[in-house]
Amino acid sequence: MSSITNFAPVVCIVGFHHARGPEIESWFGVEEGQDLAVENDWNFLPFMALSDGAHTTTEDFSYFTLRKQDTPQTPATSLFGISCTRQLDARELLNRPEDVTRSTVQKSLVVIAGSPHSFGHLREKLSVVTRAWFAQRDFTDVEILKEFQESLATSLQDAEEDKDQYLGISLREFIHEFKHQTLVLFKCCLLQPKMLFFGSRCERLCMMQFGLISLIPGLIRKLEDCADPEMDTYERSITKPTSLKTSERSSLLAYMGLPLQIFGKGSLFGPYTPLQQLDTLADYGTKSYIVGSTNSLLLQQKDRYSDILINLDESTITITSSSLRSALTLSAADRRWIDFLTQTIYQTWDDEHPSRPRSHGYLGSEEFIRLQFEEYLLALLAATKYHKYLFATPYHLRELSAFPDIEGDPSLDFNESWIDAWKASGSFRLWDKLTDDHLFDIVEPRHPTAGGLSIDDINRRLTQQIQDLHLDDRLATSREALNKHLASGQKKMSSAFNSLWADIETLREAQRTRQQDARAARRPPSASFVNPLSPLAASLASPSTPGSDAGLLPSPSRFASLQSPESTPSTPGARFDAAGLRARAPDLSQAQAAVGAAGQKAGAYISSWGVWAKEQRKGWGRSRENLSSRADEGERPEKIASVDTESEAVRRQAEKETIKQRPKVVSPRKSKRGSRESVGGDGIGRLDA
Repeated sequence: MSSITNFAPVVCIVGFHHARGPEIESWFGVEEGQDLAVENDWNFLPFMALSDGAHTTTEDFSYFTLRKQDTPQTPATSLFGISCTRQLDARELLNRPEDVTRSTVQKSLVVIAGSPHSFGHLREKLSVVTRAWFAQRDFTDVEILKEFQESLATSLQDAEEDKDQYLGISLREFIHEFKHQTLVLFKCCLLQPKMLFFGSRCERLCMMQFGLISLIPGLIRKLEDCADPEMDTYERSITKPTSLKTSERSSLLAYMGLPLQIFGKGSLFGPYTPLQQLDTLADYGTKSYIVGSTNSLLLQQKDRYSDILINLDESTITITSSSLRSALTLSAADRRWIDFLTQTIYQTWDDEHPSRPRSHGYLGSEEFIRLQFEEYLLALLAATKYHKYLFATPYHLRELSAFPDIEGDPSLDFNESWIDAWKASGSFRLWDKLTDDHLFDIVEPRHPTAGGLSIDDINRRLTQQIQDLHLDDRLATSREALNKHLASGQKKMSSAFNSLWADIETLREAQRTRQQDARAARRPPSASFVNPLSPLAASLASPSTPGSDAGLLPSPSRFASLQSPESTPSTPGARFDAAGLRARAPDLSQAQAAVGAAGQKAGAYISSWGVWAKEQRKGWGRSRENLSSRADEGERPEKIASVDTESEAVRRQAEKETIKQRPKVVSPRKSKRGSRESVGGDGIGRLDA
């Protein structure tokens, strides 16, 4: 690894030429006239630095690997590059070159270093420097880039001392997105298949891969053979550990055979792999790889270029190999373990700060997750050695007194199909060669959540499946839409009801106004006012009329008082009464003439009525005399009685007729509940002729 750590970081500029495409423009940190791309056959470096689709974003990052050719002093090794791509409107350039014919200028600033573990720290600096360089609007001024390259050696050396620095996406975000599939991907990379990651965002695509391999303790620092399938420097230089210090974590991990080398002979790691490298992926010597691409053309040929496809845009995992699918099936213990970890992440999730727990505690933190995977991996390695020991040693020769609680083969909790598939991989062969056969004496060969399927597992599985359906989110959306419709419906109903009620009130008010106007038209302005044209007023106006009721008709002076300026408006047609209602003002001269004429008519009518009544009384007297004379003449009593009865009936009928024809006087003060024979249009009782 010394060859990697001794490599001095260099900087280069990659630009996009309208005719030649991506090309390297200049180097910083190398000797004058030296071109590392030519010396190391880095023909694909410009395409790695300028990723497909980078022009659609303001700023994008790409991560890639390069093979550094061997020299007489150093063997071939892997280098790691990170690029920051930005673009600028060509019209904003202060010095626009003649070969700039496009509307935008796209360039990438690239840093090539010997180890990727410090890229998390380097990314922020690279972003700031690139932004400042573009802000100058003069790409010929590269002084800031020279100073940046000179400071890289010191900054990377300081980062080298930070042993706990990890590169990649937050593991909390990883598990939150893929849930139990996180363990599937972890066990998959140990089997060394052909893993293809696809995503439209290059930086997220690369960070997912770095985050996955960082789950293997120490692997991020042992990637010297990952850039080319032909390299196997690690296997030729590694030696089997002979001592162990259980108090030191690094010593324990090394004794257990970690890191598991999944990038050795025939393997390739390319966080971003352009289409120009497809020939390398399809080469016979390339047995396994973990690569990423932003070009959707690979999705159409996924069966050829992948055993498992991880689509980050859709958050889906497609396993195209049937043998790999059975090996990656999680056991009950595996599912119980990853469900516990997933539930812990969900319980401590913070949308504003997804990389740290909501409680800021240890539970659910990055260190907690890494420790859980480390414990799982150590138990897996110990169980695999125990499984090998059971099959290699006869039963009567086994020394199992140290594990009285373990029954049978504990490796079955890790899925026997997976164990068999791992035994056929190159990483198992190298690990088995470098480790002791009795690792289970150091670490207990038991699954962290060993045991068969239980009711709790089923309940947890159902709960997780319900959570995967996102019913709360869907119901929340439905509830929001329903509440919105209910509120809108309630508003419409309330508006309609208010409108209906207002219409009803308007109709009632109009009806009330019409009734008041009708009553005002029928009634006099006061209780003592009598229509001077009514027959009753005419009969009462004459004091000499026999049988008349004097005092019921108001005097002309009272009519005159009603015409006072305070109570009677001068406008013709105006109305008034005691309640504030307006009535038509009477004409007194016409009223007096009408009263006189009505009085004469009433006197003549009453006189004729008196003559008629007198004649009727005379007729009744003659009837009685006839009856008495007939009785004296000896008529029978029955006949006389019948005659009397007939006479009585005639008399009663005559009285009824008389009553009907008799003029009736009704007082205007009579109660409404009383019987009124006739009511005039003005509401005052009158005599009907």
